[in-house]
Amino acid sequence: MNAADLYQQIADSLRRQILEGELQPGDRLPPMREQAVRWNCTPGTVQRAYQELARLGLVVSRPGQGTCVTGNRPVESDTPLQRAALVHRAEAFLLEMLTAGHPLPSIQQALDLAMDRWRALQQTSEQSAPKTLQFVGSHDIAVNWLQAHFGDISPGATLNVRFGGSLAGLIALAEGRADLAGAHLWDPETDTYNVPFIRKLLPGQRVALVRLASRRLGWAVALGNPRGFKSFADLLRPDIRFINRQPGSGTRVWLDAQLHQYGIAAEAIQGYTDTQPTHTAVARAIAEGKADVGLALEASAALYGLAFSPLTEECYDLIIPTAAYNRPEISDLLTWLRPEALSTTLSSLRGYNFAQCGQVQWVEAA
Repeated sequence: MNAADLYQQIADSLRRQILEGELQPGDRLPPMREQAVRWNCTPGTVQRAYQELARLGLVVSRPGQGTCVTGNRPVESDTPLQRAALVHRAEAFLLEMLTAGHPLPSIQQALDLAMDRWRALQQTSEQSAPKTLQFVGSHDIAVNWLQAHFGDISPGATLNVRFGGSLAGLIALAEGRADLAGAHLWDPETDTYNVPFIRKLLPGQRVALVRLASRRLGWAVALGNPRGFKSFADLLRPDIRFINRQPGSGTRVWLDAQLHQYGIAAEAIQGYTDTQPTHTAVARAIAEGKADVGLALEASAALYGLAFSPLTEECYDLIIPTAAYNRPEISDLLTWLRPEALSTTLSSLRGYNFAQCGQVQWVEAA
């Protein structure tokens, strides 16, 4: 690898550590000579990487203090020159991957997974614009696709997505921080999804429950199931490392209900407190050998080449308050949301059923 590529790799590695919180504001970056030894390069290459981070506003160099993390996020800009440079770098990456023998669909999946990961790391919502919809809720691959193509669905509009879990989505609606939410909260008492939680968290509101899809949820393990994992009881085995979803996610709500039913104490499960914010992050942790099993969507398991054992088919709904329901952008979305549209567009997503896509149920929260 030449110095021009290596400096960018160093900068990207440090940028990822900053955005993931491994490096906190005020933390000092390792000395350039130390980094040069680690990366087997010259101090000048490391210096160029640090200068790139400084240009993005992520670090600052102070005399006698070294280079420290500022905590600022990169300034977003989109000039024609920058877009051209971005396309150039994307084409270089694409050529490198094609030359290495990767087929186009695999490259596209890898890019989608990378985008999914960075969206999950965002901690602040963007400011609303007249034609911008704010989405907060549970992670879903189809929602990722909607975000990327929302300008085609509603010309000139954008969909800002923040994945924080199903309960976080309903709370954001209650606090007026979102225009729509995504949830798949199962209520064991009624064996229904979302409605009981809406009535508890959105009292006095009338909201539309719009079906996006049904999705298969189950155990994800390494290909070949090397640990021989079979059931909930195996979560208690000392050789099994579980990877969980964060509190407030629909998957976590469903899991806790199942553990209660089977009489399994959460604290007895190795890895119960180790959490990831998305289904794809769970699948990635298993693929990287950081865990042996987790609950994930079949589509996420397939993207990482994992074995999958289905447990349930859950309902994922978009929840839209009356105040937002008649917005033109929402109307465009509801007009577009129909089974044939998503079944054709997202046919590669394993475990998804769009037969009821677009069906609307109104919920009166007393």
